[in-house]
Amino acid sequence: MSYPTSPEFQAVDIRLVYNNVRSQTRSGRTQVRNIGAGYWTFSIRYPRLRQTDFAPIYAFLAATRGGTDSFSITPPSAISDSSGTATGTLRANGGHSAGDRTIAMDGISGTIKAGDFIKFANHTKVYMCTADFSSGTMTIEPGLSESVADNEVVTFNNVPFQMRLARDVQEFRIAGYEQYIIEVDLIEAV
Repeated sequence: MSYPTSPEFQAVDIRLVYNNVRSQTRSGRTQVRNIGAGYWTFSIRYPRLRQTDFAPIYAFLAATRGGTDSFSITPPSAISDSSGTATGTLRANGGHSAGDRTIAMDGISGTIKAGDFIKFANHTKVYMCTADFSSGTMTIEPGLSESVADNEVVTFNNVPFQMRLARDVQEFRIAGYEQYIIEVDLIEAV
């Protein structure tokens, strides 16, 4: 199932969420422990819509049954495409284990820039390149959620996210004559 591409949303807030536990002593010393990998959340906002544009979006949201079903969404190319000059087929160079944050890669010419999203062929999880990459080892966040095999293909343009609704209740409002207003909150389905 794929999220509707029309009408396009007006804005998207993207967050990388980590589950951390913090404790602080009276003297101010703080300890932080990560208790799981990070995941992405989106808040999608639409411009005011007419009923004919709004109805297919709300029908799609209803079909997900309040977050029961996950779906694929590819954000606008300004977000989902590499901002670098990379061409070719990016592949993992050697196997890598869950938790790894540095991945040997090969197969492209040009660069993938820090902040670009990537996705391994056997993953539903999306990762972010955290330092410019042209060859050798790419640094990513969060760490791998599962292992990666040698020569596994990596998507760096039109990166699709596997998401679900973040809440069971989806609401909208009507302002004036046939002006529907909606914001949709999504969470990565990993």
